[in-house]
Amino acid sequence: MSAREEILTRLRAAVADIPPVEVAREYRRGGVASVELLADRLVDYGATVRRSTRAEVGAAVAECLADAPAIVVPDDLPAHLLAGYRGVVLREPLAVERLDGASAVVTGCRVAIAATGTIILDGGEGQGRRALTLVPDHHVCVVGADQVVAGLPEAVAVLDPRSPQTWISGPSATSDIELRRVEGVHGPRRLDVIIVD
Repeated sequence: MSAREEILTRLRAAVADIPPVEVAREYRRGGVASVELLADRLVDYGATVRRSTRAEVGAAVAECLADAPAIVVPDDLPAHLLAGYRGVVLREPLAVERLDGASAVVTGCRVAIAATGTIILDGGEGQGRRALTLVPDHHVCVVGADQVVAGLPEAVAVLDPRSPQTWISGPSATSDIELRRVEGVHGPRRLDVIIVD
């Protein structure tokens, strides 16, 4: 028996006679799944937010990527999102070195929380793997207005807890070092969000 197995066996034995505790916690639900509130929260965090129609979303993405010579996208990103972009498009799967050479990444999302200004990616269609959104310095995320929910309980209800998730509330930033804000430490310095009505 390994040391790990021995410790786990002891822990299980120590708590074996303790009855399970039922935790009934009622989270506040409701509120308005407001696109305006989501946009306001994202702007507060330092993101750039644009509104678009489905017909014009390709042009909106291209505008966000005007200074990006090469971008990376998930292999299943819908083609209409890149209709106006004229640079080099690298599709997943990519080696980390190639991923690091991309100026920007374009993805969709699974759900967005209006109350907190949080966008959640779960590796589903049009989102790619986690490294895809953490390595390039600029992230363009396309959010459908129908993907916006009011609060955290509503978002958790649509997520699969077994999926790898990335929760994004604005560009990457930290104030851990001498309480000075530093951007781009744990992900992209720039976040552009296009909300499609």
